[in-house]
Amino acid sequence: MRTDIIAVGIIALIVGVAIGYFAAPPKVEVVTKTAPGTVTTSTIVTTSTVTSTYTTTVEKPISPLTGEIPIGVLTQLSGELGAWGDNYRVALELAVSEVNDFLAKAGAAFRVKLLVEDTASRPDIALEKLKTLAAKGVKVVVGSASSGEARNIMGYADANNILILSGMSTAPELAIPGDNLFRLCPDDNKQGKAISRVIYDSGVRYIIPVWRGDAWGDGLVEAARKRFEELGGKFLEGIRYAPEAKEFSAEVGVLASKVTDAIKRYGRDKVGVYYAAFEEAITFFTQAAGYPVLSEVKWFGTDGTVLGDKFVTETLVAEFCVKTGGFINPVFAPTRSSITVKVENTVKEKLGRAPDAYTYSVYDTLWLAVKCILAAGKYDAGAIKAVLPKVAETTFGASGWLKLNEAGDREIADYELWAIAMENGKYTWRLAGIYTAASDSVTWL
Repeated sequence: MRTDIIAVGIIALIVGVAIGYFAAPPKVEVVTKTAPGTVTTSTIVTTSTVTSTYTTTVEKPISPLTGEIPIGVLTQLSGELGAWGDNYRVALELAVSEVNDFLAKAGAAFRVKLLVEDTASRPDIALEKLKTLAAKGVKVVVGSASSGEARNIMGYADANNILILSGMSTAPELAIPGDNLFRLCPDDNKQGKAISRVIYDSGVRYIIPVWRGDAWGDGLVEAARKRFEELGGKFLEGIRYAPEAKEFSAEVGVLASKVTDAIKRYGRDKVGVYYAAFEEAITFFTQAAGYPVLSEVKWFGTDGTVLGDKFVTETLVAEFCVKTGGFINPVFAPTRSSITVKVENTVKEKLGRAPDAYTYSVYDTLWLAVKCILAAGKYDAGAIKAVLPKVAETTFGASGWLKLNEAGDREIADYELWAIAMENGKYTWRLAGIYTAASDSVTWL
């Protein structure tokens, strides 16, 4: 074969390829994907014979903490827990003022803005309000979400990467490691141990429980039953009612029959009633006062009724409580400090009353959230969650040291024991004793 023919053939092939290239230039596609912390760009080059992909991943710049950072607040300004909601509102107003003053002095480029939502003490409304907050860019919610509310919102909070810091929820069933709920108060397994010791030491060996049938009531009664029976006592068949109940004539009648039977079998001094309720207890007691047998035994309460104003302002209710041994109520005891006194005095000045114990842990929720945002360096739920346990462990707030257990709940707690008494011609709540968890003992004052 002649070499000049081969050469011409090769030149023709090169020219043909070149013509084909410029006649149909390669297809170029740029695809950019973003993920938390990164940007990935893929450049895809396609010719008639070859497809090549070049991928570059670079770190996405983290937005600095500037401007106003929205922090949600879920609290009860109305409904059956509304009597306590104003305490929490005042505490958070104090906290946000202090936090923003602290940020200004530290030279921080951001401030905190509270977006307050009233749950009306209802789990369904709490979920609606959480969705409202999420739509406004909220990644952290603080305040006083109750156990019923927390149970109803946690599925949404976990799915949408929103942190919930509650100073009030105590139900044992919500002590779940790894979820997005952090509680700066102890779960009710600890309260169950405290009230069981109080009841047992009073000489009562047989308890008839009465309780609202929600996450909080169910968990608390079970915790108390378990511990009381470990001590040697016994929980008898009780009465569980719907949380939305407003009238209790039927339940009170059944209870009177149960108490009568128990007294006949075990003796008056050995029988007691354990009542886990919220403000509906006022109606229950008003109706119970019509059955003399119900005031012949000791009654014991919970943190759901402690320090409620109506228990001492409504004479019939107060008289019934005094007849039944003062209706002793436990509530976790904050470690008193200058911070505690400051919050206490602020609530007294604004509302004319002493705050309940959860007011202090609610106040602490905001300070802890902001400290975690500073430690994380960004307003991101995942980053804040990662540092929260260590920040909590090293934080001393209005309620004391905030160290949490593996479930994200307050690790250690003693309990104050409050009872209703007549003093200086008027009914009042009186601090009657302290339960010390370390020694499982009660010191009466």
